[in-house]
Amino acid sequence: MSALNDFLSRWSGPARWVGVVGAVLVMVAAFLPWAYLPAALDDVTYYGEPSVLQWLGFALGLVTAACLLVSPLLAAKASPRARRILNLNRGAAAAATASLVYQGVAAVAAALELGGLVALEPGAWLGVAGAAVAALATRGLHLGSDPRLRYLKTPAWAQILGIVVVLALVLVAAAYGLGLEDPGAFVAFGTFCGLAAWVMVRLGIMGWISAAATANRSSLVLASFVVAFVFPFTQNGSDANMSIAAGVLIFAATAMGLNIVVGLAGLLDLGYIAFLGAGAFTAATLSQSAFATIGWSPPFPVVMLIAGCVSAILGLIIGSPTLRVSGDYLAIVTLAFGEIFRITMNNLDGSDGPNITRGSNGIPAIPNLNLFGFDFGESHTILGVDIGRFANYYWLLLLVMALIILVFVNLNKSRIGRGWVAIREDERAAEAMGVNVFGLKLLAFAGGAFLAGVAGSVKAHVDVSVTPDQYIFMESAFLVAGIVLGGMGTVGGVLVGAAILKLLPEKLRFFEDYRLLLFGLLLIIMMRFRPEGLLPDQRRQLEFHADDEELAEEADADGPPGLATAGAPPSVAKEARA
Repeated sequence: MSALNDFLSRWSGPARWVGVVGAVLVMVAAFLPWAYLPAALDDVTYYGEPSVLQWLGFALGLVTAACLLVSPLLAAKASPRARRILNLNRGAAAAATASLVYQGVAAVAAALELGGLVALEPGAWLGVAGAAVAALATRGLHLGSDPRLRYLKTPAWAQILGIVVVLALVLVAAAYGLGLEDPGAFVAFGTFCGLAAWVMVRLGIMGWISAAATANRSSLVLASFVVAFVFPFTQNGSDANMSIAAGVLIFAATAMGLNIVVGLAGLLDLGYIAFLGAGAFTAATLSQSAFATIGWSPPFPVVMLIAGCVSAILGLIIGSPTLRVSGDYLAIVTLAFGEIFRITMNNLDGSDGPNITRGSNGIPAIPNLNLFGFDFGESHTILGVDIGRFANYYWLLLLVMALIILVFVNLNKSRIGRGWVAIREDERAAEAMGVNVFGLKLLAFAGGAFLAGVAGSVKAHVDVSVTPDQYIFMESAFLVAGIVLGGMGTVGGVLVGAAILKLLPEKLRFFEDYRLLLFGLLLIIMMRFRPEGLLPDQRRQLEFHADDEELAEEADADGPPGLATAGAPPSVAKEARA
């Protein structure tokens, strides 16, 4: 170990300057053309006029160089506590690696779009070479421990400002990403966004943002909904992009209901899409469509409640006999329920059964909503921006999503939510402690189904038609995957998972034949490197990392007082500090 430390200390000086040279090459590459023809990426063919994607590559090189140059100054003049809070060596290594990955992805995307590596210009080769030099050089640095920027004491106004800046960047990134029509450019930009988030984690910035968000939860919620509300104004009236955004919200609202079942109660439901379908068919049959079969059209708020109640009743019906089994058996039964629902909707055609859903033809021509004189099907000009049909429904779904999140958060914090978590952790132990296991399981199924039914009632009007083939097993699988990918039991995790799983298929249609392959590889990578999800619940994150106690003890020895005892009872924390 001492020999390794001696080697790193001798090599760290030269390695630092080699890394700076590599980072400078990356920055210079941004001002050179990357491809021969403008069809690749976002037209990276000019000398001295970088495109947006080239500027992003420049930014990664700049961060690498800045971390490498500032780190020695920090080590020489800063206090030990400041060096523990901000570790720039780790940031330099992460930024260099991210730069290499980004330059490689951009070069490969351009080569695939133009028919081979021969179409690449010197800028692409220089960028990859410079990033490789920087990444290899940073391997010789002494990285030290993870930065603890999250424990830096900052005023409330600075924390709120940080939250606003991050959400503004998210808004800009979403607006730009949705506007990219070139698949290669979208892949490169998406790669950059993921790598930038990873670099911020390695620098400790994301930890600081997380601490700021925890301390200013009300400001975070308000800023998030303001950003979400403003989003349609960034799309210049694009119905295509707002259709994707509305689809993301429908998927997220449905997944939020499933998050109660899977994330909180720990019940694997593989037929959950049936509850969304039940809400959609209920709204369709109660609509003013010429093909509606019931002949009664109450106001839409009433339709939402009826759709939610119908789905909840289905949840009770399927839950009562099946929730006495668990694990694989429950998964099989719920999978079968999803298929039974689809087949039943096909049979309610007036031939094999009563004419309610018109069978495989479904119910088309569902009219747009008209609430309080506001026609969701018409375009409106607001602040000089043309707001189309899908933007109108996007705002309605935003309100529905706010109500669903409010219900989910309050249930999670309630005695019922604690009972669900107890059942998820150990069902027998929960039952032994007096928890009504069967009743809470049934409530989870009914409550989650109700939320899905509400989402389905809006989906029917957004899609204009409802058919049984829309509600197949793969949709249920994607819902479960979205929760696992984002982080079970959390609101932010569901939103991130829904955005990824709905956005990627829409923007990568050229990859449609291999979509499931890409999806499987993504899940494998997640299970290997981050099994708790992208935005995990703290309790589940601790479950997946056995060395957290050791890290907590180390933090207690090196970090701020009370670090290892955060969240402990006052008496325990007092004894630990003593």
